[in-house]
Amino acid sequence: MRRKIKRKKVNITDPYYNSPSVGKFINHIMRQGKKSVAQKVVYKSFDIIKEKTKGNPLELFDKAVRNVLPSLEVRSRRIGGANYQVPQPVRPERKIQLAFRWIINAAKSKKGKPMAVKLAEELMLAANNEGAAIKKKLDTHRMAEANRAFAHFSW
Repeated sequence: MRRKIKRKKVNITDPYYNSPSVGKFINHIMRQGKKSVAQKVVYKSFDIIKEKTKGNPLELFDKAVRNVLPSLEVRSRRIGGANYQVPQPVRPERKIQLAFRWIINAAKSKKGKPMAVKLAEELMLAANNEGAAIKKKLDTHRMAEANRAFAHFSW
């Protein structure tokens, strides 16, 4: 029997910029239900971006996320007793989730500064096609390219 079709959740916009992508990003940063803390971190990092670039932080955020979006990823598939890394295109919802995760993890991995400062730096680097999140995207694409021989195993 077929599975029930999953309903898409309504995009929650953030109160300050009224943007669904920023609202989703805040939810990704949130830990243990502390949304106000996550909002403070994101808005403070946007203020830092506004000071340093003298531009619109929302545009820089969108550009950074677009630069980090992956188009290919590898998935493990077991065929005849061997595991193959099969390259596959990434679904649109997963692209955004991966981009957010990579940006947040890259910011968290830096040491010695408040999270807002680290996040602002990582967003500015990602907007310029630099930084750890972009490196993660390039590594993923490189791995997919290296395993292109197994693309015929995709399902």
